[in-house]
Amino acid sequence: MIMGNIYAERVESLRTMLERKGIDALMITGSDPHSSEYPAPRWKQVEWITGFTGEAGEVVITLDHAGLWTDTRYFIQANKQLDGTGIALHKTRVQGQVLIPEWLAENDLFTVAVDGKSQNVSSVRAIKDAFRKAGKAENLNIIDMPDILDGFWSDRPEIPQTPIITLGEEIAGESRPHKISRIRKFLMGNNLDGILLTSLEEIAWTLNVRASDIAFNPVCISYLLISMDSVKWYVKKDALNQFDSETEDSFYELKADEVEIMDYDDIELALNGLDLEGEDCSGASEENSRQLFVETSSLNFNLYNILVQSDMDFQIIEGTSPVALFKAVKNETEIEEMRQTHIDDGLAMENFLFWLEKTMEKATSDSEITEWDAAVKLDSLRAEIPGYKGNSFETISAYGPNAALPHYLTLPQGSSTLKPDGLYLVDSGGQYMTGTTDITRTVPLGPCTDMEKEDYTLVLKGAIRLAKAIFPKGTAGCQLDVLARNPLWQAQRNFGHGTGHGVGFFLCAHEGPQDIRQNFNSQAILPGMITSDEPGIYRENSYGIRHENLVLCTDAGTNEFGQWLRFETLTLCHIDTAPIVTELLDREELEWLNDYNAKVYETLSDKLSGEVSEWLYEKTRPLV
Repeated sequence: MIMGNIYAERVESLRTMLERKGIDALMITGSDPHSSEYPAPRWKQVEWITGFTGEAGEVVITLDHAGLWTDTRYFIQANKQLDGTGIALHKTRVQGQVLIPEWLAENDLFTVAVDGKSQNVSSVRAIKDAFRKAGKAENLNIIDMPDILDGFWSDRPEIPQTPIITLGEEIAGESRPHKISRIRKFLMGNNLDGILLTSLEEIAWTLNVRASDIAFNPVCISYLLISMDSVKWYVKKDALNQFDSETEDSFYELKADEVEIMDYDDIELALNGLDLEGEDCSGASEENSRQLFVETSSLNFNLYNILVQSDMDFQIIEGTSPVALFKAVKNETEIEEMRQTHIDDGLAMENFLFWLEKTMEKATSDSEITEWDAAVKLDSLRAEIPGYKGNSFETISAYGPNAALPHYLTLPQGSSTLKPDGLYLVDSGGQYMTGTTDITRTVPLGPCTDMEKEDYTLVLKGAIRLAKAIFPKGTAGCQLDVLARNPLWQAQRNFGHGTGHGVGFFLCAHEGPQDIRQNFNSQAILPGMITSDEPGIYRENSYGIRHENLVLCTDAGTNEFGQWLRFETLTLCHIDTAPIVTELLDREELEWLNDYNAKVYETLSDKLSGEVSEWLYEKTRPLV
């Protein structure tokens, strides 16, 4: 053990427990009972064990090894944060990667403990598959130890409870009963009797509810069980219901739509004695069991075991929840609200970039601004927008070498001072009653090197090519990804993260089922889907560049070759042309850039102060 390091001490305490119980390995994920990308503090177990604060990471502790598995976005960060802990970094999304399931099998770690409440069924099956492929399946013993850290984490936070609000049809574009009806049509069409929704964003979408149980994500920690006769929402809101009038009104509205409010902790008891009452939709005889639909990528292993061991007679049917796709394809009301939201958000961004430039011009050693100062300023400008409900993720305000960390964490203390030299990157977004935004701009604070300018232009070239794409209906995001990467590839450069992710409507900034990345995903990009377009490049210890807009998939017409689709760019904030190497852009790319900047000016200028409007006019002058 490395003496004096709190994380090394925590690992050693867990190791002692493993030895006492005869366990070979303990696996801890960075998620929660709902497979959320961003867990509430109670489930930041990886951070508690290792000190690693990245959004994606899993830990394995054995009697003689401790390792953190994370991907290319976090290598630099992980190396810094793991230093002195004795915890090794295992790299993923790289050639020759060895993922946790295969690593466990290779090292003959047969008795594996998992926190079944924070481990989804799919990840446990991946372990079983790895041992099966290695011919060692008969020796594997997976032990479910829910909330295993409770005995070690003395000040572990409780399950959060925050006020609940509801969205009316005039905002959401679709009523709660209609959404439930769509889900019941799915049940009927597939001869199912019920569905258990465990994904928090899917539950929020279905019930038209929002809360703040997870920072930056307006969701409520809960489960939703829908049958043909009932809708039961398992939610931990007892204390709030007594004192919060907004939550009480929301519950009243839900009950009026025949949604039964149940206690969150009762889900285990309910599933153990689950009786899917009502008319049998399965088409089976009375002797046959009823059928419950679940998605194992979000259903936790602990609840799955309860279902499997239930005394009641029903069949578990596994598949992909239909709600993810329902949610991803925005209706006309949501689309119009998102268009307006991006105008408001664009105004905040332009006021911020104006402030940044003018502040840097006046900065002296006595009036320096830091990355944190800049983030706070941007947050304050967004907070002035009507309907603002907070940020959609933690603002990444990164200067110079810090921008080489794609998910850099900007801290109040110790953040870098901005200097009139090189590039500054800000990746940010807002949550509003009328939508969710996510935008990245990289801007020069002063003179840039030739390499910075070249990289800046190549990344922009890729973003433009994707934004300009016209593609046949049925095309998946993985088939479009190369459009954004090709300019970088031609210069033998690349980036390690995905090019695009889905974005929710006053929901999570990252959502599926669509994405744009190299990993194979057969989900087609469909009209109504909103996705990010964000290629980048990162040079360690030097700088990082990323350009990000949100794009809406729209119809591009039909001809003898079929139906065609294209993207409409929703984000409205100018792209700085100062660092661009003009000769690296072709005529169509220059035309797109000039048209985009002109649209930004035309849309926003009369809503800005005279000084900012004049500044934006200069910033959006066309390149020739």
